[in-house]
Amino acid sequence: MNALHVLVVDDDPTTRLLLATQLGRHGHAVDCLATGEEAVDQLDGARYDVVITDLMMPGRVDGLDLLDHVRGVLPRTEVLVITAHASVDTAIAAMKRGATDYLQKPVKVDELMLRLERLQIMREVESSASDLREALDQAERQAALRIAELEQQVWELQQQLAAR
Repeated sequence: MNALHVLVVDDDPTTRLLLATQLGRHGHAVDCLATGEEAVDQLDGARYDVVITDLMMPGRVDGLDLLDHVRGVLPRTEVLVITAHASVDTAIAAMKRGATDYLQKPVKVDELMLRLERLQIMREVESSASDLREALDQAERQAALRIAELEQQVWELQQQLAAR
């Protein structure tokens, strides 16, 4: 799996340290922040592949607010939400607002890595599909030009035959 640039946002220093250490061990570049407000400031000038955020954080910007901000400024960035206060309702709310996935605390590192690997595979598939669409569009343009050239040649031959 290729390295991802990951932003971890959680008010719990133990969770930040655990995630930063484990993600780093797996070769990912990791930045950690303690508040949603810091993350909003950071996201305005940076590019991340994945944002991992706690849903419940003190301050003006909680995890759902941060999710909304990421969707607005970095729509291609994946957002994984984590919480100790897991419920079906919060999971549904996060997913409806654009979260890519949802994890419960304490985060199981193996589960997180599998989900990141799945995200990476999906990105690669999307990239391949985009490349294929671009190649198909180019082939269609070339075919249209060739058809126009052949139609012109047919018309010229018809004119020559009609002149005889």
